[in-house]
Amino acid sequence: MPASSNRALPSLILRIDLDPECRIGPGKIQLLESIQTCGSISAAGRAMDMSYKRAWDLVDETNRICRQAAVARQTGGKNGGGAVLTPFGVALVARYRKIERDAASAVHKELEALRNDIRHPKKSMERDRDVKAR
Repeated sequence: MPASSNRALPSLILRIDLDPECRIGPGKIQLLESIQTCGSISAAGRAMDMSYKRAWDLVDETNRICRQAAVARQTGGKNGGGAVLTPFGVALVARYRKIERDAASAVHKELEALRNDIRHPKKSMERDRDVKAR
């Protein structure tokens, strides 16, 4: 195992459940970022190894969940149209990424402790025993 992977913290993945049926998570946000980069839903889907139908379904779901468009399609034209993030879509991605950073920062010490407990299980058991003895 490379030394850098020994030092890497466990990762925190954030999914926001707006209600039991409405979720915003890393996949939808990554798709929005890919649409912003690629300029179309189909190109974004290809970049993520996702079918156009799956990409379109996720965009449609995101727009429905948010009750406003995060993605706007552009029709026709010289290059055949495409898609762009709306101002709301840009703000949604930025807000999600800020929440993600803030959450990761809040649990950083606990992730370090978890990593150390996993790397050194005997020391972890000793710490637990010492805490119980107090």
